[in-house]
Amino acid sequence: MGTLDGKVVLITGTAGGMGRVASLVFAREGAKVVGCDIQADLNDETVELVRRGGGEMTGVAPIDLTDPDQARRVVEEAVTAYGGLDVVYNNAAYVRFGPMPDLSVDDWKATVAGELDMPFLVSKFAWPHLVRRGGGVIINVASMAGMIAGRVPPMVAHSAANAGVIGMTRQFALEGARHGIRAVAISPGPVLSPASERDLGDDKAARDAITGKTLLGRFARPEEIVEVAAFLASDRASYITGANVPVDGGATAW
Repeated sequence: MGTLDGKVVLITGTAGGMGRVASLVFAREGAKVVGCDIQADLNDETVELVRRGGGEMTGVAPIDLTDPDQARRVVEEAVTAYGGLDVVYNNAAYVRFGPMPDLSVDDWKATVAGELDMPFLVSKFAWPHLVRRGGGVIINVASMAGMIAGRVPPMVAHSAANAGVIGMTRQFALEGARHGIRAVAISPGPVLSPASERDLGDDKAARDAITGKTLLGRFARPEEIVEVAAFLASDRASYITGANVPVDGGATAW
């Protein structure tokens, strides 16, 4: 028996990285998963991996969650697929790094859209379905950058957007409490992913600068973040709302 048996979970950004791992873990725990991504082929691979493992998953791709109409469509398709919605896991994000004052206005706007607008839009359209269900859970993936500044990479837009995600989550929790909706943010530290591997490549100095801020001295594996999310989505975490949970290897401890 899984901790999420029978729950319908919408996970964004499921073509790879933490989203793919989340799809596998949530399905393992008994959830019916709806996943979406802008990359259709890779999202289809995730669906196949979940089904091959005996889980239930429906994919919606390609989808651009910065477009309100497409964000609404994802939610409606999730509700149609399994008859309702219990958990929204806002994992998808898009970021551009750069220092002040060199970060372009376009890069700023793209990062705010990719990290703050997307979880807002998906949650906005999911909200009435969660209310109709008698409650549910919204999990927003933020970042330790929303709590502390960072030198590598320079991250002014990333920091601002994720501080916004954390603040938005608290407000979700306040407004959702009377409807039985819990809202929790997770703030990962550096995580190994296809994107981080692509961006860092063989740059050992950059890798050391990033992991040197963590007390554990390493990147997280996606599973180490996702297992926390699966717990927060479950009824075992029924007294947790309005919180920001750092899963950062101790990076924000000093």
